[in-house]
Amino acid sequence: MSEPLIYKIQKFSIHDGPGLRTTVFFKGCPLRCQWCHNPESQSFQHDFIGIHWPIPKLLAELEKDRIFYDESGGGVTLSGGEPLAQDIGYIASLASALKNQGISVIIDTCGDVPFENFSAILSYADMFLYDLKLLDNNLHMSLTGVSNDRVLENLMLLSHEKAKICLRLPLLAGINDSLHDMEMLSAWLNNNDVQPIHINLLPYHLYGRNKYDSLDIDVPQAFNTPSQAQLEAIKAFWESQGYLTGIGGYLH
Repeated sequence: MSEPLIYKIQKFSIHDGPGLRTTVFFKGCPLRCQWCHNPESQSFQHDFIGIHWPIPKLLAELEKDRIFYDESGGGVTLSGGEPLAQDIGYIASLASALKNQGISVIIDTCGDVPFENFSAILSYADMFLYDLKLLDNNLHMSLTGVSNDRVLENLMLLSHEKAKICLRLPLLAGINDSLHDMEMLSAWLNNNDVQPIHINLLPYHLYGRNKYDSLDIDVPQAFNTPSQAQLEAIKAFWESQGYLTGIGGYLH
């Protein structure tokens, strides 16, 4: 079992699941989203950030905030990069140890990993924050560098396993934010019996673009943020479909 690189441990997080949480950001992701605001999370290799944490040391650090977890209904969120693209033995052992200590575990995922990795942590994860970037596969390949076939298949399988899923939709103006886009996605969810417990709308923002120069990575194209009126219309649509829906962060 190898120790993945962790590039940030963020305490008092309020957007990564219910309650006050500590979010552990693992380094390395299979996607290259053109709107990524954490490009330092993309590479699995050490560039200028990232350290290895033995599980006992990491558990001790996460345990420090137990009083806040207990009082707020919070816990620990494993994020990235992509936590499930790391050594899954490490991730499962960490999640198991947290659960054994009575600490809630949430997994923030892009979904592009073997389903066996989901299976390894299903019994320890209280919820999955599941990012669905784009339903159109050609757009997905163009803007993330990979197909969405496995992302969609894993979403189906995870839902059929009765996992709690918060479906998160990054929204780019003029690309995937039309009501027609939402109708197509709603039909896909219904046709494939995918049942998220709620939906989070994540409008595009420009945060993090200044990081690309320091990483010697080409700055990706800038997109536009959907208008507030469009976001409200999308929110109203999903609510009309019976979903609890929020704009930005986690819907508490």
